[in-house]
Formats: sequence, structure tokens, C-alpha cells
Amino acid sequence: MIIHRAGSRPSTRPSPDYFTGTVRMDPLVGAPEFTDLRGIAVTFEPGARTNWHTHPLGQTLIVTAGAGLAQKEGEPIQKIFPGDVITFPPGEKHWHGAASDCAMTHIALQQEKDGITADWLEPVSDAQYSGES
Repeated sequence: MIIHRAGSRPSTRPSPDYFTGTVRMDPLVGAPEFTDLRGIAVTFEPGARTNWHTHPLGQTLIVTAGAGLAQKEGEPIQKIFPGDVITFPPGEKHWHGAASDCAMTHIALQQEKDGITADWLEPVSDAQYSGES
């Protein structure tokens, strides 16, 4: 059994190469010696968001606080709220982040394949984020 006490692992800031705005990540799940599951709590300040990206083995988000947005390529932006569970199949191009006027936190769960949990693509433009394009 492994217990990680609350506050025992430091928060991190993800690379600005893959995110727009202020984002904090807090590790939850990741014991590479016996599982390929990775889990992090991600907090996005208002307007912050991921780049477009895919996951080789898919991703599940569990929204825990605030209000956010998520979009699958080619479909309308969806509003997401605490209690919502969003699943992206393997290879599905998407982005997610906070609403423009409210922070959002979600738990992100994804599996690692050949050392990779995400394939990062281009930034989400302001026009895409606002639903204008």
C-alpha cells in the first residue's frame, strides 16, 4: 500500500508550450512500477486552456469545481460543470479548460503508452476558444 498524504507532493506548472493561461497541476495517481494509469488534478484560471491534443489510450475528465469548456474537433464547444465526466476515445483531437469568467478544476485520468500520455498539437486560438471559428 502506498499513501500520498494531502500536500505531500508539490504542485507544478505545465509547459506553456501546451497550455494558454495560468494552470496548476497536482499529482494524484502515478505508480509506474505497477500501473500505467496517470491521474492529476488540473486547475485552470479563467480563460486558461490546453492546446489541441490527443491521447494514445484515451482520457477521462471528472470536473470537480468551477465551470469549464471542452471541445472535440469539428463539434460545438460544450460547457462542463462539477460532477460531469467527459471521456475522449484514443486519438480524438480535443481541448479543455476554464470558462472565460470562472476557474475550473478537473481530475484527468489517462494511461501511458510507450511513455506517452498525450500528443500535443497547436494552441487553441482566442477565436476558437470563444466559438467564433
